[in-house]
Amino acid sequence: MGKNKGKGLLSFRSSSLRRRPKKAADHRPPPSPPQQQTIGTLGSPGGGGGGALVKTKKKAGVARLWMRFDRSGQSELVELDKNAIIRVAAIPARDLRILGPLFSHSSNILAREKAMVVNLEFIKAIVTAEEVLVLDPLSHEVLPFVEQLRQQLPYKTQPKLHGHAEEQENELLVSTGRQWLPVPEPADGLQAELPFEFQVLEIALEVVCTYLDSNVADLEKGAYPVLDELARNVSTKNLEHVRSLKSNLTRLLARVQKVRDEIEHLLDDNHDMAQLYLTRKWLQNQQSEVLLGATASNAFATAALVPHHGSNRSGSLITSNVVDDSDVEDLEMLLEAYFMQLDGTRNKILSVREYIDDTEDYVNIQLDSHRNELIQLQLTLTIASFAIAFETLIAGMFGMNIPCTLYQTHGVFWPFVGGITAASILLFFIVYGYARWKKLLGS
Repeated sequence: MGKNKGKGLLSFRSSSLRRRPKKAADHRPPPSPPQQQTIGTLGSPGGGGGGALVKTKKKAGVARLWMRFDRSGQSELVELDKNAIIRVAAIPARDLRILGPLFSHSSNILAREKAMVVNLEFIKAIVTAEEVLVLDPLSHEVLPFVEQLRQQLPYKTQPKLHGHAEEQENELLVSTGRQWLPVPEPADGLQAELPFEFQVLEIALEVVCTYLDSNVADLEKGAYPVLDELARNVSTKNLEHVRSLKSNLTRLLARVQKVRDEIEHLLDDNHDMAQLYLTRKWLQNQQSEVLLGATASNAFATAALVPHHGSNRSGSLITSNVVDDSDVEDLEMLLEAYFMQLDGTRNKILSVREYIDDTEDYVNIQLDSHRNELIQLQLTLTIASFAIAFETLIAGMFGMNIPCTLYQTHGVFWPFVGGITAASILLFFIVYGYARWKKLLGS
């Protein structure tokens, strides 16, 4: 027993000694992933080991190409997977399904705590208070949106002041953890600009509305000649052209209607519009942190950032920048402008469809008229056939091999034939006149 007991202790110690290096290896800090900066992919896990390499390859396969724009208009191409997008934009995973290929022509504008998910036709983007991520930026449909961001963001994000002294007086430097961002107070010399997220949304709506309007214009340009040709000549080829035109018009109307309905849904709900103010929520969070930091440090940090002897406006910058959450006038005016533009585009489509319906009614009237003419011709021929059948009946009666005294009379054949022919003609006009009297035949 003692041997076994000592052996058991020795075996326990040896096993514990063997386990210690493994335990130390488990608690060893993981090496820093070197691939995030080399390949430009954010959030892709790195590390040693075959399993890590397999995971990296697996996630690299589902990574998608994005283009990142900051407030100054600087852009870079990055490859981000699903986890990286969730970590960077702080959005739920279900929102990424909206940006997938299954919702290629859907329209959604979703407000989250720190981001706005924009899915308008071919534009799929995630907008935050500091940057915007555009999916598939090299697509030929998305390229105009990317170019507009490059051209307009550097000019829209620069505040326009009359003097440098007022700019220094009316700015509050708020730390974001990465940089110091100026937050201007509304002054007399400042032209109020839209927040960054609304600038991106405005550019997206402008590109989408322009694209839809150009498609409607092209469709309208080709629709009227085809419809006029169909009105002149009802043929299988022209009918096929009109059928294709009508199907394209229906699809385009559905796409315009989706974008219009999404904007209308936002305009009907002030709470959803208030949630889209990402910059305002971000500033309120930063101001709350500044106030908490100032209270914890006995207001020394606040005294260093915001001097109380400059002016009354600069002394109340923190409290004056807190805006009412229910103030959605800027976004409402922006959405109403594009809602009216989409409504005008929709009216153009409806006018073309109404012209198509009118043309179809005209073609149907023409076909009904031709059908009525055929029916009248058939009725006329039926009356003539009835009259001829009467003469044929009499001729058939005399054609039977039955002895008759008329066979012995000379010179009666032609007068008899002329008589029954005249009787048939008279019968035709009688029946024809009766049909005209009953308005079965047109004039």
